[in-house]
Amino acid sequence: MAVPSSRAGDLFPRALSGFAVVLIVSAALYLGAWWWAGVALCIALVSLWEFYGMLEREFHVSRGIGILVGIVTLVFTGLSSPLEYSVVILPAAVLLVLAIEVLRRQLVGTSNAIRNAGGTLAGILYIVYPWSFLIEMRTREWGLLLTGALLLCTWSCDVMAYLVGNRWGRLLLCEKVSPKKSWEGALGGLCGSLFTAGLLAYLSGVPPLPLLFIGLICGLVGQLGDLAESVLKRETGVKDSGSIIPGHGGMLDRFDSILFSASCVYMLFEVIWN
Repeated sequence: MAVPSSRAGDLFPRALSGFAVVLIVSAALYLGAWWWAGVALCIALVSLWEFYGMLEREFHVSRGIGILVGIVTLVFTGLSSPLEYSVVILPAAVLLVLAIEVLRRQLVGTSNAIRNAGGTLAGILYIVYPWSFLIEMRTREWGLLLTGALLLCTWSCDVMAYLVGNRWGRLLLCEKVSPKKSWEGALGGLCGSLFTAGLLAYLSGVPPLPLLFIGLICGLVGQLGDLAESVLKRETGVKDSGSIIPGHGGMLDRFDSILFSASCVYMLFEVIWN
């Protein structure tokens, strides 16, 4: 079936920009070390900036504090510093935000302490920590394979969900959150993720179970991550988190699924499996 000209016009810049992002991220992941940490830091900070931008449509957020904490956390992770170094920053950030709100209340008579502290902290937990997990995972013996599988399964899920949903989607998945998503597309995304995981296991000659677990997580939890960001956009009244990637919107729009998947994969392999 031919693609309508208007859709084709939108599809080309989307495909081109998507390919460029995949190429940059894949090259950095392959090179590892500070190449990967640097790209992860950039993606995380841009995503965090976009997240705070959405929140600031509703209330004030101490964006500078959040960005500073994000930089310190990701740099500490890149330096393989003990986890305690990153964790201790969180209460310090909250205390600093609350101190600012105390001063604001005293000087101008208004404050936004609960929302500011909660919003600032949420951005760090939602965006910065998953990317720090990805940086740490890459340093492990099987880090390249596991992290690469996570990314490839997530991208395969996104592509297959989009293609299957556009062609055969009838039953709406979560219409009050994301009206274009369908159960058919979600199933197609899950199948695409599992297929990619199985193919990677076959090509790399490793036992398939660990990679199939990653495929399952990316196919299920990753799609939940996409819906979670849709809820945030609905509540803040924005169509996209940003416009840095033509055809995709913001950096957070492009990597929202990976945030949830990275947290679950890290928990599985770094906490439960060990």
